Amino acid sequence: MRFRWTLLAVGVIGVVALSCSGAHESPAPAMAPSKVVAWDPFLDTLQDRTLRFFLETTPENGLAYDRWPSHSPSSIGAVGYALTCYPIAVERGLITRAEGARRAATTLRYLYGLPQHPGSTAVSGYKGFFYHFVDVRDGSRYWNCELSTIDTGLMLMGALTCQSYFDGASPDETALRALTDSLYRRVDWQWATNNGPGISHGWTPESGFNTTSWRGYDESAFLIMLALGSPTHPVRDGMWEYWLEPCRWADYRGQSFISFAPLFGHQFSYCWIDFRGLTDRYIREKGIDYFENSRRATYASRAYAIANPLGMKGYADTVWGMTACDGPGDTTFVVDGVSRRFTGYAARGASFDWTLDDGTIAPAAAGGSLPFAPEICIPALKAMRTLHGDRLFRKYGFADGFNMTYRTARWPDGWYDPDHVGIDQGPIAIMIENLRNGFVWKQIARNPSIVKGLRRAGFSGGWLTNAAP
Repeated sequence: MRFRWTLLAVGVIGVVALSCSGAHESPAPAMAPSKVVAWDPFLDTLQDRTLRFFLETTPENGLAYDRWPSHSPSSIGAVGYALTCYPIAVERGLITRAEGARRAATTLRYLYGLPQHPGSTAVSGYKGFFYHFVDVRDGSRYWNCELSTIDTGLMLMGALTCQSYFDGASPDETALRALTDSLYRRVDWQWATNNGPGISHGWTPESGFNTTSWRGYDESAFLIMLALGSPTHPVRDGMWEYWLEPCRWADYRGQSFISFAPLFGHQFSYCWIDFRGLTDRYIREKGIDYFENSRRATYASRAYAIANPLGMKGYADTVWGMTACDGPGDTTFVVDGVSRRFTGYAARGASFDWTLDDGTIAPAAAGGSLPFAPEICIPALKAMRTLHGDRLFRKYGFADGFNMTYRTARWPDGWYDPDHVGIDQGPIAIMIENLRNGFVWKQIARNPSIVKGLRRAGFSGGWLTNAAP
């Protein structure tokens, strides 16, 4: 199955041009008819390498590294992407079904057995949530980080993907389904609201709850569905409406859409939930769905790079894309007579209300948007590989970022990230599979809790029309 060639009608995209020279600056039409996209074999190569990041670097206990090859702890969010990628690796023939089930069951069993209590040391989580970063060796809290609601949610989406896919009777498949139920059911979403209207970003035993809650258009839509659909500790009605209240519809770079500058906000939830045809009251009034909204955001990101208002080096109609990613470092110096401020890891992006652009491009920006706009994303990924070669495209796919404006004695030709980052690797591999055949979307569509969450949020239409209660 690994090199299966397919055709796919992908949502509401425009005219398809898959050559690197075929992209143009003209904005995407407001609503274009579905088009059939020919499969590009480059995506097989990219996906193969990216999947191997999780298959070959993740330790036996399943705690996927935050980044590699630099030393790092595990990121619970990266664990969720690893779990999602195991069924894809089975479908692509990289591992057997038995090996995929064993990996998933081992990971979930290890997670469920880690200590959960309100103390600050010798602990991995509390109230069902996990700390953002944990030590790969023993799963204990790392860097005194926060108990992370969003990263716990990413882990659960990976677990739910495995639960739907591994539906056989083997001991591992049976165990992983039960473990997923146990992990999901013990998460106390009500506690995470801190008696407020939204879900807090996090909590620490030293300081209590983060005062910021998940609200407004960003990557957390899936988190609200998990909380609304919880079989044990669901949040109140109206949580989705609270999330929507700050959303701002605006015109930007030739598009009208709900803006969020870094592209990951338009991608993470869509890795698992197929929003094609699903509408709530808010987006229905705009005459589109949220999938189309992400397509417009993708086109706007490319249009920004073409305009290149800050004169960054290396931007082009096929070299674009800003999202949360590594950068060359926090420093300021003069480049070609212009004082430039550079940053390390940051959420880069451009929108109608704010912009953070230091010249860093992340391949995951185009890779995570593949289903929305393959006609511009595939040429971008291919151009980045052609132009930058193995400095950027390596054993495990694309490095996390590069910056051609940043030039020093050490980096005379521009900066290339030494690392791959798990939460950027995951969306690339997942969205290639969703572009190919909607595989991950189909797994999550079978989950009754996600169906419940979407319906409680007021969604209807699309695949949800015929979903089982």
